Amino acid sequence: MRFFINLFEIILPFSYFSTIWVYAKAFFQSKKIAETVKTPLLYLTLTCHAVYIIIRTVEYNHPPITTIFEILSLIAFTVILTYAYIEIKTKNKSTGYFILIFPFIFQSISSLFIRELIEVPQVLRSYLLGFHVSSALIGYAAITISAVYGFLYLMLYHDIKSSHFTVVYKRLPNLEMLERMSFTGTLFGFILLTIAIVVGFIWLPKAIENFSYADPKLIGTMVVWFIYAIGLTAKKIIGWRGRRIMVLSLIGFAITILSMTIVNMFFSGFHKFY
Repeated sequence: MRFFINLFEIILPFSYFSTIWVYAKAFFQSKKIAETVKTPLLYLTLTCHAVYIIIRTVEYNHPPITTIFEILSLIAFTVILTYAYIEIKTKNKSTGYFILIFPFIFQSISSLFIRELIEVPQVLRSYLLGFHVSSALIGYAAITISAVYGFLYLMLYHDIKSSHFTVVYKRLPNLEMLERMSFTGTLFGFILLTIAIVVGFIWLPKAIENFSYADPKLIGTMVVWFIYAIGLTAKKIIGWRGRRIMVLSLIGFAITILSMTIVNMFFSGFHKFY
């Protein structure tokens, strides 16, 4: 089985690159064949990555969360999974190029440097922890995609206001569709982040003796959750839409990145990457 693990680690970066290339051809050059094959290629890459994660988990007897490079691969998978969901949900297939760059970079780094730990701490073999981390990462992936759509929304809005009609204006969906896609990502991310928080609160006291709910990473996650809770509530009750919601999604994304990088690596206790 390790032969197939190594094989997938070689195949996956090329599969992601091929998918990006096809989506780019479809977006920038309107190639008919690219339009035809891009979604099947997306699903093929998604399936290959899912198989890779499953066989790696089975072979090493732990979820792929023991090192930063395993986590990068899991993040790549969650991003492409979330994008596929949004593409199905909105029936719009024109923005994949802007999203799939992220999993390509993450998986390429993972494939280059991933190694199996000689000794894996028992706490990291917990499948409940694996579910917690997977839920959180899918939530973060959805938040990332929502922020990308928010950024594209603001770019398109600027083009329209300045009457500067670039390829962005010509190829991107309209503002209403970009807002819908961003909202879909936000809602999906909020739900998964809620699940991750609930599972984390259940698992944490059972797995770690000396823990604190004042852990900086935990606080950062709750701040992100509250920002999106406020945004979703404001959209539903007050009727917020357009630039306000897009800016809020970018603020939430910025705090998410800060929480996952600087806070996670230098200030957190039990949330550190190995």
